[in-house]
Amino acid sequence: MVGSDTILELRNIFHSGQVEPTSWIQRLFGNVETGLILKDVSLDVKAGEVFAVLGSKGSGKRTLLDVISRRAHGATRGQILFDGSPLTLSWFQQTCGYVTHRTDLIPSLDTEQTLYYAANLSSGEKVSRYTCSTRVRQMLSDLALNQVAHHCVSSLNKSQYRRLVIGIQLIKDPVLLLLDEPTAELDPLSTYLVISILSSYARKRGRSVMLTMEKPRSDVFPFLDRAAFLCLGDILYSGPTRLMLDYFTSIGFPCPAVENPLMYYLCLSTVDRRSRERFLESNAQILDLVEKFKTDGVSYMTSPGHSQPLKAVLQPSRPSALQVFMILYQRLFAATCNITTFGLTHMFLRLAVFPIYALMIFILFFQAQRKEHAGINHYGLILYSMNGAYLMSTITTTYTFHVFRTRYYQEAQEDLYSGPLFFLCYALFSLPFSFLSVSSASRILFQATGLSSLEDWGIWFGVLWGCYLLAEHQAIALLMVIKSSITAMITSTYLTTIYVVLASGILRSSSSMPEWLLYMSYGAQPHYATAALSYRVFREPMANCSQAMFGCKYFENHAHFAHRPSHSWDVDYNFIFTLAFPAIFVLGNVLLYIMPLPAFVKAKFRE
Repeated sequence: MVGSDTILELRNIFHSGQVEPTSWIQRLFGNVETGLILKDVSLDVKAGEVFAVLGSKGSGKRTLLDVISRRAHGATRGQILFDGSPLTLSWFQQTCGYVTHRTDLIPSLDTEQTLYYAANLSSGEKVSRYTCSTRVRQMLSDLALNQVAHHCVSSLNKSQYRRLVIGIQLIKDPVLLLLDEPTAELDPLSTYLVISILSSYARKRGRSVMLTMEKPRSDVFPFLDRAAFLCLGDILYSGPTRLMLDYFTSIGFPCPAVENPLMYYLCLSTVDRRSRERFLESNAQILDLVEKFKTDGVSYMTSPGHSQPLKAVLQPSRPSALQVFMILYQRLFAATCNITTFGLTHMFLRLAVFPIYALMIFILFFQAQRKEHAGINHYGLILYSMNGAYLMSTITTTYTFHVFRTRYYQEAQEDLYSGPLFFLCYALFSLPFSFLSVSSASRILFQATGLSSLEDWGIWFGVLWGCYLLAEHQAIALLMVIKSSITAMITSTYLTTIYVVLASGILRSSSSMPEWLLYMSYGAQPHYATAALSYRVFREPMANCSQAMFGCKYFENHAHFAHRPSHSWDVDYNFIFTLAFPAIFVLGNVLLYIMPLPAFVKAKFRE
C-alpha cells in the first residue's frame, strides 16, 4: 500500500451517542439518552506528522478517536477515508493502533516480556523469535526503557508505564497511531519525552500520529505538526500549527507574545460556565468561530505541512491460532511463575490454600471414626470437604482470573485472538494447578475418614476435583460480566451454598423435601457428589451405636442413606455425573465467549 501523503481524511462527520450517565438496566433495555456529539467534523491527517486534537473535557475528543477506530457506538454519518479508501474495522485493526485512556497490563511481567509477547501476538507465522527479540530491544531503546527492561510492570512509575503502553502499539509499526490523552497526569519532563518519542516515530517511519490533549504545554508546540481545536463537537480550526497564528490573527484573535498559543486558543474554544451571561457570550463567540472556519479556513485544513510520502506497508499477517495459543500459554506461565508479589500470591492461591484448609479440617475430624456419633461426624467431614473445594476454588479463581480477563477484553478490541481461544488456554493452564492442589488436599482429608484403599482415595479425589472445577468455571462465567472480583466471589459463593443446602441432603434431609424441590436437586452437582462420598465412607461399619444411647438416630450405617440423595449403591453413576458437571460448565463458557456481549458490558473493562 503506497499512496499520497494524506493517510486519513474525515469529511462531514456527524455522530450521535450517549450524553448522560445511565444505569446498566437502562443500557440493557436501550433506554439511553442520546445526542449529537460530533457536528460536521472534517480534517486531514498526513504521513510523517503528529496531529493534536485539542479541547476541554466533554468536547468530543475521545468520541472522535472512537469513530475513527470504528469502536464508537451510535449513529455515524460522513466519510472516513484511509489512504483514499473507506476505513473498515478489520483494516484499522490490522494496520493501525489505538492507545486508549486506560490500559491494564499484567503486573508480574517485566517490561521486556510485555513487549515481547505483544510483538509475537501481532507478528506473522514466518517472523522468527530472533526478529521479535531484536525489535523489542530496539523499542526499549526508543522508549528510553532500557534501565527498567527487567523490572516488573507493577514497579514502573507513571511515565514508564505510559511509554510501555505506547510501545505495545508502536512495536506493531502501525500506519496510523491514535492516542487518547497520552500525557495526562504526567510531569512536564515526562510529557516532553512522550511527545518527542511520538514525533520521532512519525518522522523516521513516515507514519501518522493522532493524539488528544486537554492541557498542552508550550514546550511541545514544536513537535505538533497539525492541530484541531474541538468544542462541543464543532471544529474551530484544523490545519498546520505553523499557520495557526496567522489564521487566528486574520480573523481578529492574535495571540499575545507572552502566551502559550495552544492554551490561549484552547481557552478561546472553551465554553465559560461560571455564569449564565458568560456561558451565552462564550457560546455565541464559539459558534461565530466555527462559522468563520467553515468559510475562511478550509484552505488551512488541506495546507501542506512537514508531511512525508507514506512508506510502503506490507500486507499485514497474523500468527496462526496454534501459535497464538502457545504465546498466551507462555505469557500465563511467565506471569504466574515470575518471582514477584503478584506471581507468588497466585502460586500460593493455586497450590497451597486448599491444602492448608484441608489440614485444618483434618485436625478437627481426624478422630471421627472413633467417636460414638461417627456417622454424623463423617457427614460433617463430607460437607466441609465439598464446601472447601467450592470456596477455595472460588477465591482462587476470582483473584487470579480477573487480571487476564481484563487484558483479554482490551486486546480483543485489536482482534488479536478470540474469546474461546483465550478461555481454553486459561482453562488448560489452570488444570495442572487444580490437580496438584486438590490431590494434596484430598489426601489430607481422606486420612480423617479412616479408609485406606487407593480406590477409595481415587473416588474421594475425583469428587473433590469435580467440585473444584465446577466452582472455577462458574466464577469464570460470572467474571465475564461482573467487573469486581469481590462481587463475583460473593455471587459464586451464594450459588454454591444454594447447591449444597438444597441438593447435598446433609443440611436438609431429602425425605423432608417437597417433591418438586427433590427433583430440582437432581440438577445440582452436590446431589451426586454427596452420594459418591457417602457410599465410600459408610460402606463399612464405623459406629458402635446401641439403642440405649441417648441421641443416637441411626443404629445401622445403611440407615443414613434413607435420608440422603441418590442412595443407590452404584458409585460409578454418581462419580461420573459429578465429573460431568464441570465439563458442561466448560462447554457453556466456550459458548459464552462466542456470543457477543452487550457493548456496555465490555466497555466497563476498558474505562
